Amino acid sequence: ATSYPRTLAQFLRTAGIEATIIEISGSVEIAPALGVADAVCDMVSTGQTLRSHGLREVATVLESQAVLVQKSGGLTEARLRTSERLLRRIDGVLKAAHSKYIMMNAPADAVEAIARVIPGMEAPTVIALSNTDRVAVHAVATEEVFWDTMENLKAAGASSILVVPIEKIIN
Repeated sequence: ATSYPRTLAQFLRTAGIEATIIEISGSVEIAPALGVADAVCDMVSTGQTLRSHGLREVATVLESQAVLVQKSGGLTEARLRTSERLLRRIDGVLKAAHSKYIMMNAPADAVEAIARVIPGMEAPTVIALSNTDRVAVHAVATEEVFWDTMENLKAAGASSILVVPIEKIIN
């Protein structure tokens, strides 16, 4: 089962494999569970969706990448604005993929030490907690320093630390 019947047909022909191709649009990975197909050919990035359906990758049909190109001679002003907007959006998703949003509580006098550990995108957000001398601190951290950052935040006085993924970042 596949959403890419011509690509799969060429791959199978080249590999000398005879098979019946069933074209499916949408969630191809459920085809084996439904008894519609014995195997699937689908676009895979991490393979997580395949694994969650009890499937495993056995062959790479082709490798690809997305690229943005422009004609020589430049773009009109309107198309340039559109392409810059698209690039900002792509950049926002890529930045978010390597970042985490961290929320924590801390004594108000620990904010300066916490800000040295995790400065955030511009500065951490600090919110007073009611009826206490404690504050909530929110900031962004890159995933690469995540565990070291957590330990350093704890040492600086942070508690009740929550970490959530970020979907998009737009500067």
